[in-house]
Amino acid sequence: MSEFDYTQVKGLLSSLPTGIWLEGENVGATGGRTFEVLDPATEQVLAHVADATSTEWMKALDAAVAAQEEWAEFAPRQRSEVLTDIFTTVAARADDFARVMTLEMGKPYAEARGEVAYGNEYFRWFAEEAVRIPGRLATAPGGNGHILVSRAPVGPVLAITPWNFPLAMATRKIAPALAAGCPIIIKPAHETPLTMLLLGQVFAEVFARHGVPQGLVSIVPTTAASALSSELMADSRLRKVSFTGSTPVGRQLVRQAADNLLHTSMELGGNAPFVIAADADLDLVLTCAMQAKMRNGGQACIAANRFLVDESIAQEFSERLTAAMSASVVGHGLNESSTMGPVITAKQRDRIAALVEDALAAGARATTGGKRPEGQGYFYPATVLVDVPSDARILHEEIFGPVATVSTFSDLEEGIAAANDTEFGLAAYGFSRSLESAQLMAEKLNAGMVGINRGAISDPAAPFGGIKQSGFGREGGTEGIEEYLDTRYISLT
Repeated sequence: MSEFDYTQVKGLLSSLPTGIWLEGENVGATGGRTFEVLDPATEQVLAHVADATSTEWMKALDAAVAAQEEWAEFAPRQRSEVLTDIFTTVAARADDFARVMTLEMGKPYAEARGEVAYGNEYFRWFAEEAVRIPGRLATAPGGNGHILVSRAPVGPVLAITPWNFPLAMATRKIAPALAAGCPIIIKPAHETPLTMLLLGQVFAEVFARHGVPQGLVSIVPTTAASALSSELMADSRLRKVSFTGSTPVGRQLVRQAADNLLHTSMELGGNAPFVIAADADLDLVLTCAMQAKMRNGGQACIAANRFLVDESIAQEFSERLTAAMSASVVGHGLNESSTMGPVITAKQRDRIAALVEDALAAGARATTGGKRPEGQGYFYPATVLVDVPSDARILHEEIFGPVATVSTFSDLEEGIAAANDTEFGLAAYGFSRSLESAQLMAEKLNAGMVGINRGAISDPAAPFGGIKQSGFGREGGTEGIEEYLDTRYISLT
């Protein structure tokens, strides 16, 4: 299942930058410190990456501060052209990005190509937004002057990104920051730094072509994430933190941000419900269920965790979902036959297994999967659980893996109430042929993003983000650039 011939990617791996991107140069860490990056499908070492220390991340902040004024003075059209060039350059190297992503993260190559296209769109979208930063001039109501409102870049930004979408989760922070006029320091997940380091190569090339200060973007891989965030956030020169990751870590970062009153945006955990009304089109539902559940092997913050189904169609839905999930072909993501790769680490695989075992012990039934396979690689099978007790941990915790739970309700109001019975509020999905039922779910499902008769809801032109314990702030859309701008009011006579 995990066999793979590395000779086909030997050249790519040998050419990858594995240092720290500082002022356009790929440099080593103090003392030559490195950490291993593994292929989760084989547990083989892909690369040894520089493990940054305080010396490197403080140099990155120094470089960001030095680049701030010069970059902010670039005309919006110039910033737009730089972002467009980044988009074009990434698109030309899409295959390299996709293969690197599959190697270090595990997702199938086709999905990795999809992420490259999606993540790269943020550069194109914010290239267009860079020239549309709003402002206004109005006569004061009392007639005693004018009100001028303008926007200014907030200043140096720290972006902390996760391993599950190693390109897209970064580009939707980097692109609006650059469009707004801000320098940025990126701390990629230590499990998946190679994709971002390859993007650093693109930045160095594009910035050289346009005369952009190279200190504008630094990429700082490290295993000392807590030390990096603590030290940088304690420095008053840093003005914003954008984080995608778990809710507990997000809470800690918000506390740290309080001392210097940093701008913060937090895209945190999810526990998305997928509500299926009695009159839903089951053909459409199954297609969307597989999109919402199995994208990235379920390792997505907006993945559907809880399928809530009208009891009149629950058996048919469960049987069809079981058949669809059972058809998943597990293997190395660069094998053409694979439709599902591994989870990211042994720890993550074992956490998923523990959630399933807890549910089974409480009385749930697995209609497919449910048992961890033997052998190399961090694989877990596509699994469907039915008859899950309401107090099972798996219904209340983020699964982050290829496991679907199916529960029933007797009327739609009951289903919506069950859907909202969670501390999280990132994404929710609702399905019905009825306009009335669809409107009801659109209005009542309590989440920052709601998909009605759709399983794929992410779009660079739409605001991505959650409510409740899923965080605050938005990425993408016209709202995304506002996260990197201060509002200034000038009173004019």
